[in-house]
Amino acid sequence: MIFLNLAIKSLKNRSFATMLTVVSVALSVALLLSVERAQRAAQEGFTQTISKTDLIVGARSGPLQLVLYTVFNLGNATHNVSFETYQDVKKNPAIEWTIPYSLGDSHRGYRVVGTNDDFFNHYHYRGDKKVELKSGKVLQGLWDVVIGSEVADKLNYELGHSVVIAHGVTKGEGVLHHETRPFKVVGIMKPTGTPLDRAVYIGLEGMEALHMDWHDGAAPSASKETPSSQIKIEDVKVHTITAFFVGAKSRIETLKLQRDINEYKNEPLLAIIPGATLSELWQGLSYVENVLRMISWMVLAVGFMGMLIALTTTLNERRREMAILRAVGASPRQILGLLVFESALLSMIGVISGMILSFVLTLSLQPWLENEFGLYLEGPAITSTEIAYMFVAIVVGTLIGLIPALRAQKQTLKDGLSVRL
Repeated sequence: MIFLNLAIKSLKNRSFATMLTVVSVALSVALLLSVERAQRAAQEGFTQTISKTDLIVGARSGPLQLVLYTVFNLGNATHNVSFETYQDVKKNPAIEWTIPYSLGDSHRGYRVVGTNDDFFNHYHYRGDKKVELKSGKVLQGLWDVVIGSEVADKLNYELGHSVVIAHGVTKGEGVLHHETRPFKVVGIMKPTGTPLDRAVYIGLEGMEALHMDWHDGAAPSASKETPSSQIKIEDVKVHTITAFFVGAKSRIETLKLQRDINEYKNEPLLAIIPGATLSELWQGLSYVENVLRMISWMVLAVGFMGMLIALTTTLNERRREMAILRAVGASPRQILGLLVFESALLSMIGVISGMILSFVLTLSLQPWLENEFGLYLEGPAITSTEIAYMFVAIVVGTLIGLIPALRAQKQTLKDGLSVRL
């Protein structure tokens, strides 16, 4: 109790330096905890980009490539899957539902995806969350298009706007546009914080109709092109798709179903379990989170160095204080204990303040982080890892106090009472 009273009075006498020290430690701890929470949210968002999908099936290539161009719309497939093969595999009694997925074109830098109503009925992300529309309706007509929330926000699109799709995947406006076959926005999706927000969705028949009359990858002349008004959805035949998602009737049968699809004889196919592949991909990116965590620890180290400097530079001002304590009977060990206790007190106040600051920042910035970066800061308020970090920070801060404490212990009573010129 005496130590606590002495420490509090001493810190009050040096209130400005104390405040700066606490702020330095608090900001460092807040940064460390914020990076840890952001890393946890990024990992959760990454691995839960798609959920409740048992298999992703595409042309035989590599698991990572398949998950990149289907889940993240990055890259292109080496081969397509024939629609006949898709329909044949779909008949497997172990399959409950499928979602066809066709890639190829773009719109002002955003990927165009060909699919059907099964996408809106069965696609899940982040657990049991489904794709929902903010306004409008799902795909019905041949020239209908549903756009992701980011597409709508960035391009200022609303229901009824015309969308002209560009041939091939480009980052800009595209070179060859399907201007004679425009689509109409009939639906706008709610934000998901996933790559779904950055895509444009049309029907499989619409994707096929875009390239009707094309031969060997070349566009037809104006005289040989069928007007869009004369193309009926029932007259369009889908030939190929890029991949398809599979939901099994029983999770127990997933591995057997995967093996059956991989051994499909009519066409070389690759079936992967998305959760396992996404976890593997995240592990390959783990060096990024390690670098961020290392930077946070370095910032924390700088904060504690600031505390060490503050404690050390005030020793000269406290020489007389230490001498008076020695004169009234305090032993060198008690002087050392007092300074270490002050350091521990500063560390605890700084760590607790940093934790509170991190919570406040998380709550205030959560809506913005979800909308702008897709970081959903869910889960427990504090984890065992974060508790361990704070414990380590308090211990390190306490040990740092030993350095100025040992110096003060060596000061003699005569040195403290004498005046140096």
